[in-house]
Amino acid sequence: MHFSLNFAPLVPYWPVFLEGAWLTLKMTVLAVVIGTAAGTLVAFAKRSRHRWLVRLCGVYIESVRNTPFLVQIFLLYFGLASLGVHMPTFAAAVIAMVINIGAYAAEIIRAGLESVPRGQIEAAECLGLSKWRIAWHVMLQPSIEKVYPALTTQFILMMQASAMASQISAEELTAVANTVQSDTFRSLETYIVVAVLYLGLSLLVKLVAWAAGEYFFKRRRVVRRAAAQTAQASRRRAAASRAGQPSGTGTGTGTRTSGSNTAHRSAS
Repeated sequence: MHFSLNFAPLVPYWPVFLEGAWLTLKMTVLAVVIGTAAGTLVAFAKRSRHRWLVRLCGVYIESVRNTPFLVQIFLLYFGLASLGVHMPTFAAAVIAMVINIGAYAAEIIRAGLESVPRGQIEAAECLGLSKWRIAWHVMLQPSIEKVYPALTTQFILMMQASAMASQISAEELTAVANTVQSDTFRSLETYIVVAVLYLGLSLLVKLVAWAAGEYFFKRRRVVRRAAAQTAQASRRRAAASRAGQPSGTGTGTGTRTSGSNTAHRSAS
């Protein structure tokens, strides 16, 4: 059996692929922004003194984290439709993504909030800062900086999980691939193209997240610059000590040799 890759039949579908990739990216951006905001509120609510609120947030988080994302989309889309609430597939997919990423982001951010030392919060209270300023400047900003890599990974996973939206006919990248391969009968080539596009989108999300982190987390840049300067100074001192050691050794040897000759002449 002879088989060869042939991407020529896919060339006319490039605009369709790009449109599906753009829709995937748009869904991801909306879900990440709204879901992270919701997750932040849930993370603070889990630290509340009201037990009913803590339990309600716990039920939400555990329900989302322990059920498949595809089932969540079906429950939202078909469940609301059975109740007479019909919504576009794009809106249903984005809402399902927001609910999903909100639960995961809440646990990630809560872990960051727990890492803030209690002494810093008490010091801020002693300075007379309001609860909102303490929550924003003392608790949230440092915790987001600590858990930012984990959040970035979750954003990328959510972008890849958006492929599940094709099951409710949302015209994102995977749904486009299904249509193209049924038209061209070039399944392998189609999904190779889709894999490359998903890889490019993931790298784009990583790049944007890195740039955002460099812009918003200025303290990290200062710490990294100070560490680089300290390492450079240490290397310079080490190089200077290595360069001065042979001449110092030679001088000491010469001094000892001269002293020995003087003592020998005195004894003679």
